[in-house]
Amino acid sequence: MSSFWSGWIILIAMGNILACLWLIWWTMKKRAGEAATGDVTGHTWDGNLQEYNNPLPRWWLWLFYGTIAFAFVYLALYPGLGSFQGIWGWSSGNRLDTGKAEGSQLAAENKKAAEQYGPLFAKYAKVSVADLGTKPEYQEAREMGKRLYLTYCMQCHGSTGRGARGFPNLTDSDWLWGGDPETIELTIMEGRGISDEETKKLGLPPSAYRMPAQSETLTAEQIVEVTEYVQSLSGRNVDRAMAEKGKATFDTICVACHGPDGKGLQPLGAPNLTDNTWLYGGNLAAIKESIAKGRHGYMPAQWKVLSQESDEAKAKAEVQPKVRLLAGYVYSLSQK
Repeated sequence: MSSFWSGWIILIAMGNILACLWLIWWTMKKRAGEAATGDVTGHTWDGNLQEYNNPLPRWWLWLFYGTIAFAFVYLALYPGLGSFQGIWGWSSGNRLDTGKAEGSQLAAENKKAAEQYGPLFAKYAKVSVADLGTKPEYQEAREMGKRLYLTYCMQCHGSTGRGARGFPNLTDSDWLWGGDPETIELTIMEGRGISDEETKKLGLPPSAYRMPAQSETLTAEQIVEVTEYVQSLSGRNVDRAMAEKGKATFDTICVACHGPDGKGLQPLGAPNLTDNTWLYGGNLAAIKESIAKGRHGYMPAQWKVLSQESDEAKAKAEVQPKVRLLAGYVYSLSQK
């Protein structure tokens, strides 16, 4: 959080509390011409219903003061004043991170779940992803994998696994990084691509691990020509003369990732341009935009949320049962 927004939040929070104090003082202030305590104020309704000038009950007033005091104490101990974390430094994130420590509530819940479901997870961890995804006797495992999918994957790939613009369809045979069982498990475990935050942290150029924008490399005319050629790879009717010019550019710049035949390279996550399956749209405008502006697909590694290990090396050193179950379910989606 920036210092500006932190200061703004502190100002609003403290201002509201102080405003409550001022409001109590202002309403209790004696005013000129005000009726004495216990006397009528002169306001009359329905002929004989009069208003008396009586103060609030003391217990009510002290309740107001108590809530204000509670607010000051709470904001001193817990986060609430901008970027100030409070004297105790508590956060829901810390509670989750320290949940693996002995004695924490989350650790107790994890231990109880491990005792109940651990043997079942261990049983399926010994079964291959291919068998989990295809054999009838492992239907229960696929149901477990489906529940994991609906918890962790549905937000991007959809409840049916058919994906959306920018998020791959998991039900077809078109895979960016490979659709064999082992590769699917690896993709879930380690993720694909790299986030902008990680790019900056590692000191990498902005174009690292993504399709670079070609708007500064190619002229507008060349981008149109390459677009025509890319469309021709999937059998579309295009301007042949422009496509031929585009091929020359493609063979110079794009061939390194997409290959000389345009069928892509799965080790790089470079898509097949010949099968008419498009992640960001296959119309003229979408292809042209992809070439000009580039694309950045990123899937975060799931070992942190699907494993009880806090150490990445240890997590990757052995089969993670939840990852195995999820991989089995994802693999089954493309086998129907």
